[in-house]
Amino acid sequence: MDRRPNPLLQSATNGTVLETAQRTGRAMTDAKRSPKKGRQPPPGDKRQFVTSLDPDVIRRIKQAAIGLDTTASEIMEEAAREWLERHKSKSSSS
Repeated sequence: MDRRPNPLLQSATNGTVLETAQRTGRAMTDAKRSPKKGRQPPPGDKRQFVTSLDPDVIRRIKQAAIGLDTTASEIMEEAAREWLERHKSKSSSS
């Protein structure tokens, strides 16, 4: 195997990639990144549904969630289920 440095690679990376590859036997030395921290997927069989709402409505839903010690998602799901139940007969007759 030819061990001469590639001048293009050396100039673009100041030789660091080549030196690392020679030292470790591979070019990528970074360890596998740990999963992102932050939001966890919802429990159970849930999927995300993105929509747009008036900012005041969003604020009021979030405030209600805090006051009721629940999540905005749970409030929105309850509201959607109630709306669907109220409109069930109207949509089934179409």
